[in-house]
Amino acid sequence: MRPNTSQRPALAEGFEERIIRTNKVQKTHKGGRTLSWSVLVAVGDRNGNVGAGLGKALSIPDAIRKGTEAAKKNMLKVPMVGGTIPHDILVDFGASRVLLKPAAPGAGVVAGGAVRAILELAGVKDVLAKSLGSNNAVNNAWATMKALGELRTAAQVSRTRGVGLDRMSLRPEVREAAESEVNDGEA
Repeated sequence: MRPNTSQRPALAEGFEERIIRTNKVQKTHKGGRTLSWSVLVAVGDRNGNVGAGLGKALSIPDAIRKGTEAAKKNMLKVPMVGGTIPHDILVDFGASRVLLKPAAPGAGVVAGGAVRAILELAGVKDVLAKSLGSNNAVNNAWATMKALGELRTAAQVSRTRGVGLDRMSLRPEVREAAESEVNDGEA
């Protein structure tokens, strides 16, 4: 007997889930067609932690549960400067291409579809984004997650290169955040 999965367990405290896309999938067999569902889910705490996952099952609630579990396993920490990202980034995933740019305070999240959902759940308040290439929601979601994973703060880049912050060309708000990060690390 199958367990009752109509009631989904609550997410960990402070995490929010958003269903980005549901997709009906049919497979043809000798005896007929088998119907199943594929659901893309994003999970985040709006404080720099976000994940995305794909769940597949015969019913939508089971697919959502599986997608949420996959998203929790695929969480990453997004480095932020104020309410935006530290630098521009262009990432390809399959035929999808996602461009993310830092924005001025008050600009909001200028993005669409899967990119917007993931950025909002990550807690990014000001960002400009553009989906180039394919508009497939799943590939755009993976491209966005890849882009967020590749972001680096100025302090991280400084440590990696072995170059002081004073020798790096930075925007004023990025320089302030990097210097405070370095000072916190020394204390």
